[in-house]
Amino acid sequence: MHIRNTCFIYLFLILSAIFFLFIPFSKSFAGSDSESNLKSSIIINPDKQFDFAEYYFSNKDYLMAIGEYKRFIHFFPGDERVEPAMYRIGMSYYLGRHFKKAVDSFKALIDRYADSDLSIKSYFMISESYVKLNSFGPAIINLNNLITITDHEDVRDEAYYRIGWIYIETASWEKARLYFSKISVKNENKYRLERLNAELNKERSIPQKSPDLAGLLSIIPGGGYLYCERYQDALIAFLLNGGLIYAAYESFDDDNNALGGVIAFVEFGFYAGNIYGAVSSAHKYNRKKTGQFIEKLKNNTKINLSADVKNKGICLAFEFIF
Repeated sequence: MHIRNTCFIYLFLILSAIFFLFIPFSKSFAGSDSESNLKSSIIINPDKQFDFAEYYFSNKDYLMAIGEYKRFIHFFPGDERVEPAMYRIGMSYYLGRHFKKAVDSFKALIDRYADSDLSIKSYFMISESYVKLNSFGPAIINLNNLITITDHEDVRDEAYYRIGWIYIETASWEKARLYFSKISVKNENKYRLERLNAELNKERSIPQKSPDLAGLLSIIPGGGYLYCERYQDALIAFLLNGGLIYAAYESFDDDNNALGGVIAFVEFGFYAGNIYGAVSSAHKYNRKKTGQFIEKLKNNTKINLSADVKNKGICLAFEFIF
């Protein structure tokens, strides 16, 4: 009886040991199976990944598009669509108004694909990004670099055209004319240079106010504002300064020199402000009229040049008002 109990105990211990040894093995096997399934579920297809990025780009979700294009480039560095993906990243930054990052992205494309169609378009987009940042000097330098390295006459002509418009933006009329004159004869009609130059010559008729004259006329309070066609400001300046001058005079006339001195001191500040304001108004008037002329020039003559990744050439869109 004692032997039978002992055998039963040994059998129980052996079965328990087998059971506990089997549990971690089964877990390990299950873990390996789940890891295998997970790996198979995250396999990235290049077509689907690129289409996924394009989906976000077309829906103007540029931040997500940038991430998906970068993922595509990371996993498929040898794919022929890496260059378009890099261009799309630059365009996503540009359209998302992150212009400095757009410049860096387009420069990265140029460094990798020096002579491709998209690298040429990247030069143009770098210039556009700089213009959006009001960095006109770097925009012009970038286009001049393109002119230096390219052998394509059409590309040079477009660069000349874009530089000319940058100079128009800064009201540098003669420099604009100089670059427009560099465009080849065969492309004169393409860029409508005859009409552009005719409209550009009208800059001489832009109404202008002399800041010096505005300051001189402000000797009479409000005179400078009146010259700059700011009639309400002219009336306020005249009444305010006139009232303070009269109050100071009355104070001194009544032998109240302390009060008269305080009023005269305050009036001096308003009088100086009247002169400064008139000079500033003349500058604002000139900028406003120049800006209106440039906008009219754009609407009447400027050709919009779009650099679309899906098109090998440059797409021309004409905008003019008759």
